[in-house]
Amino acid sequence: MGQPAPARSSRADDAWWRSAVIYQVYVRSFADGDGDGTGDLAGVRSRLPYLAGLGVDALWFNPWYLSPMKDGGYDVADYRAVDPAFGTLAEAEKLIAEAREMGIRTIVDIVPNHVSDQHPWFRAALAGGGERELFHFRPGRGAHGELPPNDWTSEFGGPAWTRLPDGAWYLHLFAPEQPDLNWAHPAVRQEHEDILRFWFERGVAGVRIDSAALLAKDPRLPDFTPGRDPHPYVDRDELHDVYRSWRRVADEYGGVFVGEVWLPDSERFARYLRPDELHSAFNFAFMACPWDAARLRRSIDETLAEHAPVGAPATWVLCNHDVTRTVTRYGRADTGFDFAAKAFGTPTDPVLGTRRARAAALLSLALPGAVYVYQGEELGLPEADIPLKRIEDPMHVRSGGTDPGRDGCRVPLPWTADAPHTGFGTAADREPWLPQPAGWAAHAVDRQQRDPGSVLALYREAIRLRPHFGDAPLTWQDAPDGVLSFRRAEGTACVVNLGAAPVAPPAHTRLLLASGPLDDSGRIPQDTAVWLRD
Repeated sequence: MGQPAPARSSRADDAWWRSAVIYQVYVRSFADGDGDGTGDLAGVRSRLPYLAGLGVDALWFNPWYLSPMKDGGYDVADYRAVDPAFGTLAEAEKLIAEAREMGIRTIVDIVPNHVSDQHPWFRAALAGGGERELFHFRPGRGAHGELPPNDWTSEFGGPAWTRLPDGAWYLHLFAPEQPDLNWAHPAVRQEHEDILRFWFERGVAGVRIDSAALLAKDPRLPDFTPGRDPHPYVDRDELHDVYRSWRRVADEYGGVFVGEVWLPDSERFARYLRPDELHSAFNFAFMACPWDAARLRRSIDETLAEHAPVGAPATWVLCNHDVTRTVTRYGRADTGFDFAAKAFGTPTDPVLGTRRARAAALLSLALPGAVYVYQGEELGLPEADIPLKRIEDPMHVRSGGTDPGRDGCRVPLPWTADAPHTGFGTAADREPWLPQPAGWAAHAVDRQQRDPGSVLALYREAIRLRPHFGDAPLTWQDAPDGVLSFRRAEGTACVVNLGAAPVAPPAHTRLLLASGPLDDSGRIPQDTAVWLRD
């Protein structure tokens, strides 16, 4: 670890996003500044020196807007107000400015597919006003309108329609408290362009777009049989006109977009990244890929290939606020990720998972493009088991209790091992909004800062040394089965051993960094990654 870091890339400042390390802040669980059990903007502001010390280029914040919190803030009641649980608009503006003074940009989250059922538009629609045109209201089927208008199911499970006392049904692809907007209506488009300007004018550098491929619906709202019918609400062509108009707004401010785009078709995926649409999109295929050398290499190759025709940078991420934490997932027999396969009681080996997660961190940070790090990944946090009575995620309820939900990756961070609630900030006599599991103190920031072999130390050093790879493309090197080996900048290589036996590294003059110790012969053990220089 003592190698000097190279100078930052000379790439123009307005293209910072192409190779940035972006840290995801789930505000509710990051740090509690007022002691009420919920993380807030004051807590984030107090920890800005930590984030600057980590070396990240930007922060992506999950929604901090006014919300009833029926889906962790993704049910927005007012985009121009900060929820009182998190702070105030003035405090958000101060956070954006203070972070920028430290060289850290801010990305906010926009949820265009739906709003909260407490949003003024929907409340007016419930009263029978013309605002119903801003949503998808339909009469029911059946002799008395008692059946939903079509057979669509919610992304959270169960029907995608809810009936009102007056007999009308409204569409919600997620929870009933999240009615879908009608993107064919010009007022919906205008409102969201105004929201973008509102936040760009407050200094944000970018916007993450939630469920970016779901906005447009087939106006007929037909029944849908997967594999037989054209999809009536995923990846419809009219979406691209929406994002072209958004891009024109972003260009006024020098802002950037990253889209949450889950699509299996790489050609369709790349259309969102054309030069007049989104700047980047999340790479979920890599995130969900099992810990297998051949499959990871194929995922990397396919990702780079699908981005190349449109000149967009790839993004790499191991985990986020919706996904089982990396340490836990990589310690299981099935190391891939699939929402449909989540279940209670899946056994895991945390030692094995941690070793693999450390290697995966070096792999992802060595790849060309931008890297997103979900809070707590740099601490090696495992997925937490949440007591049933404390689970808040609607995915759990709507699955009939079979899905453990996503709260296990959202547990408040441990900052100080010996402090109440491991220094999250919550008053000693008050529980955090989600319980921290036994043993959480072992992962605390203060302990890891004193340990040169900690996961936190590895992430800090990797981010510091990452510019060694420069802006060069990836070139694969010959390697034994089960080993990933590639070069980037002249003389800089990354080798990851996923095989069963130790392997000798390629010729090099310096070991820049290793995810774990090499063996007595200088070979790379199983589930270990190294960065090398000639």
